[in-house]
Amino acid sequence: MNDLLIRNARVAARGPEPCDVRITGGRIAAIGADLPAAAAELDAAGGMLTPSFVELHCHLDATLTAGTPRPNRSGTLWEGIALWSEIKPTLDEDSVYRRARKTLLWMLSHGVTHVRTHVDICDPSLVALRALLRLRADLRGTLDLQLVAFPQEGFYAYADGEALMLESIALGVDCLGGIPHFEITREDGVRSVERILSLAREHQRRVDIHCDETDDDQSRFVEVMAARTLREGLEGRVTASHLTASHGYHGAYAGKLIGYMRRAGLHVVTNPLDNSVLQGRFDGYPMRRGHARIKEMLQAGLNVACGHDSVMDPWYPMGDGDPLKAAFVLMHYAQLIGADERPWLFRMLTGMPAAAFGLERHAVVEGAPADLILWDVPTEDEALRRLPARRAVLRNGTIVAERSAVGMSVLGEPLDTTPPV
Repeated sequence: MNDLLIRNARVAARGPEPCDVRITGGRIAAIGADLPAAAAELDAAGGMLTPSFVELHCHLDATLTAGTPRPNRSGTLWEGIALWSEIKPTLDEDSVYRRARKTLLWMLSHGVTHVRTHVDICDPSLVALRALLRLRADLRGTLDLQLVAFPQEGFYAYADGEALMLESIALGVDCLGGIPHFEITREDGVRSVERILSLAREHQRRVDIHCDETDDDQSRFVEVMAARTLREGLEGRVTASHLTASHGYHGAYAGKLIGYMRRAGLHVVTNPLDNSVLQGRFDGYPMRRGHARIKEMLQAGLNVACGHDSVMDPWYPMGDGDPLKAAFVLMHYAQLIGADERPWLFRMLTGMPAAAFGLERHAVVEGAPADLILWDVPTEDEALRRLPARRAVLRNGTIVAERSAVGMSVLGEPLDTTPPV
């Protein structure tokens, strides 16, 4: 359905009064009052129309493996890493493909049309990467997938880490990742950041690094990322994910650092679901919240996205791929509850991650791609308060998910919400 008229929709940028939105050839052709009739029409009945969600941080290779080979009984990051090390040798390409596809259909039902996933490449056979490359090709045009080559066990700490990164580049990953705080020495962490950004410039890839995901306030690799981004000329193409150590930084250092991050054009991803439960484990009371200095970064003009991160894996046994639930948690933990602060939350799921993803004009404006969510609620505040199911999801003007009296369907089939046994 590439030619469609949506009537009586509320578009935030145009004020509280409903308007009509015409979609032609997969793009928004016109927005206004009482637009001429079309062959296909959909009455929004005063519901909100927003850009689709962009999920900038998840791990589809590990999704839906929670409880395998046993539950994470401590709920800690470290037990999760140990469990993943046991799971990884048992992976096969078809099972990774099936689990990841199921999770992506869940995400699509929630309005996610673009996903960036980190894929563990500390595996000589690169089984998970090969599965997700196949899935990326199969879903192209319905849901766009960016793959990050992520050395989970370290770029230098893992044998042949650099060689596996080069092989991943040759196979066609979109982004290069790293985990400098997990390297054996600080020197290796610094060296890993410098080498990864050098490779990104050489091979024209984006960068998304798990950075300073620790409670150690001496973990300061994001400053290396900012400096190297400037030296390599990669401004606007580099993302720093997590940055939980920043919640322990001295205010003077944090202020200086945020200034350099902005100068380097770094994008930031915060992951409130996982980090609210994984961080602070070495604290007594009071216990830190476990996420980056989000409010200060937003106020300084940094581009900040909110990610879902794990979906039922060894690190986080909950989740269904709905970014709105992550934003709901962030609203509380980051104290983004003020009337002037809440509007950031939807932007952190739409336009801000879209900028890091490299999308054009991801907004409800004339000329933009018709990647949209139709809601039954009239405002963003009501969506955050009620966390409702989406009424319809459009990709390039085609309805790819919609709710009916019998439930949600995705790509014309009933959505299966049951996890693997």
